[in-house]
Formats: sequence, C-alpha cells, structure tokens
Amino acid sequence: MKNRSELREIIMKVIYQVLIYEDTNLSYHIEDLIKEQIEVENDYVSEMIKGILENKKELYHLADKYLLDWKMSRLNKVDQVIIAMGIYELTMTKTPAIVAINEAIELSKKYSEEKVTKMLNGVLDNIYHSEDYHE
Repeated sequence: MKNRSELREIIMKVIYQVLIYEDTNLSYHIEDLIKEQIEVENDYVSEMIKGILENKKELYHLADKYLLDWKMSRLNKVDQVIIAMGIYELTMTKTPAIVAINEAIELSKKYSEEKVTKMLNGVLDNIYHSEDYHE
C-alpha cells in the first residue's frame, strides 16, 4: 500500500505523460496511463488526476497570476505539473494547506531545481494568503 506522498508522485508522472501526449497530438486513455503507474485502482489518484486535468486552464491562470516574471508556459513540464498539483490540492481539495504546500515542495526538491522550489513555495504561500484561497 502506497502512502500519499508516493501516490502524489504517481499523479505527477501521469499528468506529465498527458502533457507530453497533448503536445505531440498522441491519443491516450487516462485510465490506461494510471494503470501503467499503479496496479490497484485508487480513488485519490483518479480524482486528483481528473481534477487537475479538468481545471488545468484555471490552475495555469492562477499560477501565472502569482509567478513573478514567469509564465507557466515558460517552465518545463515537470515544474508545470508540480505547480498545478500544488495549486489544485491547496485550492480545490480538503487537504490541509500546510500538507498541500509541503508535499508540493517535497516533489519539487526531488524533481526540480532549488530556484524552482523556492518559486513554488512563494507561489503557494501567496495563494494561501490571498483572496484566491478559500478554506
């Protein structure tokens, strides 16, 4: 049984694959991508992936609002996914804010550069302290 941190890595990998497939106009079935990463059906994984993909435009818009001198489109795909996941979990789930922020930062530490991790921390913290965050 995987813990939530491990499940977030699976979510990140699936969404990353989706972004690559969309860029290259390849067709895919989200359920197949999920099954490639996790054998057992997991509601948390499915709900997070579908929620992030369904709200991608809004998540990117919110990220762009708080990214100083950057745009999501300028970031690499891994960073885009981690930021979108963090914003989604912070603003659209019942995950406690501190957990959503810390988990996104941990993913960033593992898969990204230190400057991106700092930027991510700033973006999520600013959203948390803004009118865009609703508890």
